[in-house]
Amino acid sequence: MTTANRRRRGKSLHLDLQGMDDRPPLAALFLVQFDIKAGYTIAWKRAESRLELQDSVEFKSLPSGLHNVKEDLIYFMHGDDFAGVSAFVNRSTEQWERNALMLAVGALVPLEQGRLGRSWKHATDLKKIAQELVQDPSKTQALEDYWQAHQPTQGDVEEGQQESDSQKPRARRPSNASVGSRKRKSLTSSAIATPGAGLSAYHPARSVSTLIDTFGPLIYPLYKAALLRKRILIMAEAPVETACSFVYDLSIISNIPSAVSELIPLEPLPSRLQPLFSVGVHDIDELSKRSRVHDQDNLGYGWVACTTDDVLSMKTNLYDIIVKLPAAHTRQAQERVWPTVQTPEGQEIKATQRDSRRYRVLRQSQKRFYTLNQLTPNSNRSTSTDPAPETSDDEPNGNDDQDSLLHKQPTSSNDTEPFDDTPDETLIESLSWSALAYNSFIWWASAGEKRADLDEEAEHDASLFRNLDSYSDRPGSSQSRRMSSGTNPLTPGAMSNEGAGGGMIPEMAVIAYFHRFTSGIVERLAGVVESEGEGQEDGEGEGDVRAEGKERGVVSVGSEDMRRMGLDVWSEGDRRFVEEMVEFYWGRRAEVDGGRIECCGVRIV
Repeated sequence: MTTANRRRRGKSLHLDLQGMDDRPPLAALFLVQFDIKAGYTIAWKRAESRLELQDSVEFKSLPSGLHNVKEDLIYFMHGDDFAGVSAFVNRSTEQWERNALMLAVGALVPLEQGRLGRSWKHATDLKKIAQELVQDPSKTQALEDYWQAHQPTQGDVEEGQQESDSQKPRARRPSNASVGSRKRKSLTSSAIATPGAGLSAYHPARSVSTLIDTFGPLIYPLYKAALLRKRILIMAEAPVETACSFVYDLSIISNIPSAVSELIPLEPLPSRLQPLFSVGVHDIDELSKRSRVHDQDNLGYGWVACTTDDVLSMKTNLYDIIVKLPAAHTRQAQERVWPTVQTPEGQEIKATQRDSRRYRVLRQSQKRFYTLNQLTPNSNRSTSTDPAPETSDDEPNGNDDQDSLLHKQPTSSNDTEPFDDTPDETLIESLSWSALAYNSFIWWASAGEKRADLDEEAEHDASLFRNLDSYSDRPGSSQSRRMSSGTNPLTPGAMSNEGAGGGMIPEMAVIAYFHRFTSGIVERLAGVVESEGEGQEDGEGEGDVRAEGKERGVVSVGSEDMRRMGLDVWSEGDRRFVEEMVEFYWGRRAEVDGGRIECCGVRIV
């Protein structure tokens, strides 16, 4: 499938940071119970007339394996226009068959209200109602009252229908215009918080640092797969709240910052990876339609989702990358058990040697960020006005101390200290013979002195975590102007050593870090592609320029380009990543030079 047939741009990926209690209107509210004879049943429901809930939300609200947990919070998608959140409760009682009552109180919200429709703002109330109903499911007055308080007005319904109609997919193709003259309205919202902003109690982005803790250096190959808009399936066991949050996090960190979106000629631009959240066997048909090689009627540029159904892992045609999270019992293992990242063929994907060094710097930068901003891993960093989970007051409360979801004190040998920067060698690609020869040669040539290139590399990585209080990914920002003027804002000299966030919350700091990483990659590749285009316009390589819809000249990406993008010149995986990036976003074929050793102008390795 050529880039000329790429699918439509998704909706804006907006990270809601508002502090006020602004719960979105509900499109539906429902109660789902598990009956030993009838199975999943909708015991009570209220919904807009345009919505059909039967044979859908009851399965999405109760993923497989929930019978093993006491409670859970599930996020899911309902069609292309609605996001869902479900609060599950499992209570032991002799009054019900199997001595257990399992139910879920769920809601749907329109996506035009924001990413995930800000459905998390209803989580606290849904969990409270579920705890009440598990005492007596027949007392549904609390549901009726909540629907009356948050049901949509006629204006909300009409606006939602107009928004849905205006976003019908339209087949478009990449433009051949120069990226320098490109003018495009950006649909990407900034995900960076202003000082003092906070996240709601159940905001999925609160788990961003937990994502880093969980995957270690594997976060980088996973981020690269998300940047390539691969179909990523996360296998997990119940409870699924953390896995759903990871889905959100991967979509957020792999967002294309609007400051560099104009450098990419592909239209519509896949500025984000579509998060589908919790899916199951009932979603197999829908997932099969989202194949990246199907046709121009596909529903998105890849996706990321989580599931507890092992059957989906056997459907290798549905996904490009499968991630298997460790089971809960592995926390008690003597050695830490890490997630695995694999291809459908079962080939394990590991972090590069460069990723390993970058991860170490990231963890050190996080630790320094906490120190300079006088934070601790267990400090309350949310200024949310949502009621805390344990309170029953209707009034907003922003002063309740809550345990951080980002870091835990070690409780077993399998847990790590906060900001542990020692990556497990089993997660890292083995050093290639070429890289080993290069390192030996440099050691010999420098007489064992400290390598300046590694110092520059570490400084580059650390710079991504600096001056976050002044960071902006919007077009016209100072960073954007530096990009357009040809200055790389990610080079060591472009940022001062002072400042580490000045009031920015840690979750946003991590997101800004990845957005800066993405900006550096996109800017460098855009420059390489454009320089190739200028050479063809001057008459060079005219034989490679073909008719519209066919491949144009090959783009040459050198080892110095790889280094400046922060990629591993010795890694075959990183070279393939660059080739796929150029093909996906620019519709061109790339030849990528790896590392080399030359002596007197003669290449040795």
